Amino acid sequence: MVLGVRDRGVTHLGPAEVRELAARLGLRPTKQRGQNFVIDANTVRRIVRESGVTAGEVVVEVGPGLGSLTLALLETGAEVTAIEVDPLLAGELPATIEAFAPAQAGRLRVVLADAMSVTELPGPPPQALVANLPYNVSVPVLLHLMALLPSLEHGLVMVQAEVADRLAAPPGSKTYGVPSAKAAWFADVRRAGAIGRNVFWPAPNVDSGLVAWTRREPPTDRIAREEVFAVIDAAFAQRRKALRGALRTLAGGAEQAEAALRAVGIDPLTRGETLGIDDFVAIAIALHEMTPESA
Repeated sequence: MVLGVRDRGVTHLGPAEVRELAARLGLRPTKQRGQNFVIDANTVRRIVRESGVTAGEVVVEVGPGLGSLTLALLETGAEVTAIEVDPLLAGELPATIEAFAPAQAGRLRVVLADAMSVTELPGPPPQALVANLPYNVSVPVLLHLMALLPSLEHGLVMVQAEVADRLAAPPGSKTYGVPSAKAAWFADVRRAGAIGRNVFWPAPNVDSGLVAWTRREPPTDRIAREEVFAVIDAAFAQRRKALRGALRTLAGGAEQAEAALRAVGIDPLTRGETLGIDDFVAIAIALHEMTPESA
C-alpha cells in the first residue's frame, strides 16, 4: 500500500503517488511495452468524461499500468475489467485500488494477459472500452477487441496523435488508410481532442490524441469481414497504385480485378484512398462471386 494515502485524503494518482508507487515496485517504464503513465488527475477525468461511461456499465481497460485511469473509471460507478500484460503491475493494481478507493475495489477485475492474444474475458459482457493504449500496438489491439467483443457499444482510447488522425480520417484525406477503413467496419470514429506530453511520466517524445467511437452494425452479412479486410490491405499495400494493379494478386490477375471493379461501378484507375468501407465491401463481394468456389 502507498504509505499515508488515506491520511492524505488522496483518491487519484498524481506525480508524487506515481513516483512513489514506481519506486516501491522497483519499476522502470520501458519503451518496449509503451509504458508512459498518466500523472495528471484532470486528464484521466477528462478521458472518462469524454468516454461517456456511466454507472453500471462494464468497461474494458487495456494497460492500466499503475491505476490512474482505473481509479477515474471506477469513480463513475462502472465495473472495470483491466487487461495488463506486466505481472508486476497486474499483481499490484488491486492493492492500489484498495488503498485509494476501498469502496470501489469490488468492481475491479484484473486479467493478466496480452490484449492482442486474449480470447475471452471474465465477468459480464462489456459495453465500453476506455484505455491509454501502448503506442506500438494501439491499432491492432483496438481492432482485435472490437472484433472479439461485439457487446462493446462505445469507447475512447488515447493513442499517438498521428494514429488518432489515421483512425478518424475520412476517405480522400491524406491520413486515410488501413486503420481508418478497418475501424469503420466496426464503428463511427471521431477525433475527441489532444493530450499534451507533460501529463505523462516519463514524457513521450510524441503528442497524444483521443479517439472516440460508437458501434455500428457491420456493413454486410453477405461476406466475411476477413475477405473485406484482405481487399483493404491490398488496396493500401502500394498506396499510389490504381486499384486495377493493387488488387491484381488478390483477384488472380489484372483483368479479373478490373472486371470486379467495373461490376460495382468503380473506375479501375481509382486509388484505394478514395473509397469508403461500403466500397471495399462491394469489391470483396464481387471478387468472391467471381471465384470458382463460389459458383
